[in-house]
Amino acid sequence: MAERILGKTLATVSLSVALASVTVKSSGCCSIPACRNTFSSFGFHLSSNIMSTSNGAKENSHNKARTSPYPGSKVQRSQVPNEKVGWFVEWQDYNPVEYTAVSVLAGPRWADPQISESNFSPKFNEKDGHVERKSQNGLYEIENGRPRNPAGRTGLVGRGLLGRWGPNHAADPIITRWKRDSSGNKITHPISGKNILQFVAIKRKDCGEWAIPGGMVDPGEKISAALKREFGEEALNSLQKSGAEKKELEEQLHKLFSQEHLVIYKGYVDDPRNTDNAWMETEAVNYHDETGEVMDNLTLEAGDDAGKVKWVDISDQLQLYASHSQFIKLVAEKRDAHWSEDSET
Repeated sequence: MAERILGKTLATVSLSVALASVTVKSSGCCSIPACRNTFSSFGFHLSSNIMSTSNGAKENSHNKARTSPYPGSKVQRSQVPNEKVGWFVEWQDYNPVEYTAVSVLAGPRWADPQISESNFSPKFNEKDGHVERKSQNGLYEIENGRPRNPAGRTGLVGRGLLGRWGPNHAADPIITRWKRDSSGNKITHPISGKNILQFVAIKRKDCGEWAIPGGMVDPGEKISAALKREFGEEALNSLQKSGAEKKELEEQLHKLFSQEHLVIYKGYVDDPRNTDNAWMETEAVNYHDETGEVMDNLTLEAGDDAGKVKWVDISDQLQLYASHSQFIKLVAEKRDAHWSEDSET
């Protein structure tokens, strides 16, 4: 009897999948290759929605990328309701605003030319010379010569403040240590009973929000090198050091970045600078100084894009830039450190 019931159940599921497949193929909304890319984006979007905010509530993974005004401007995005974020949803009246910042159009070395320029033929979805145009989330679609944001609509086309068409790759070094008392003992949170973890945070000059001290990966640069360079520039002010100071600092950074590390996250970032045609992706890596001895020899000093820098206790009360709170939560989970006073979270 049980076998017959199981057989009927499997048959029903198979029929449902088959009908869904027929519906997709006959919808006429896009070609089969385009549909394949769209559905891979859909899958990514769903999996990202599982990540929680600092207060434990589920959050659409594509929220900050739809906020107005656009950073550093008065430009208002076209409003995109939650149910129409995904490209798989047909929206014939979608009319996004076009905007690329003057600083990007000026043609700095870190920026691409405009798509319309005759001598610019980017190789999307592959390594283009020294520029990495592959996405960490797989293939993305190209529409009318422009790459399409894999997470969905943002209400704005062009590049905004981002230099590259398509993915703009960043590196986020999360440097942690255990919080200790004057005797060197780890401090335990009185409610959760777990040890309190600290990380190095910077206050960004551009928006005033606290964040992980990361930045863009230079063309041809390895992620490991970018992680070390960005931490040195923003949290240790390495750009302003003298020759002898830089040499000493480089030796200390080598010790720090030779520590045990965990890759916390790789992929799309819900960043307020994202557009339909340009978006942020990152690799967030946690370097943990178990004893604290390495960081004791390094003096935090804000530099480059950072206005301030300090050690911050990790908890669900953190309000950080872009998706950084989610990365920090993952670190706390990986290290079995304190995160929330709510035992159910």
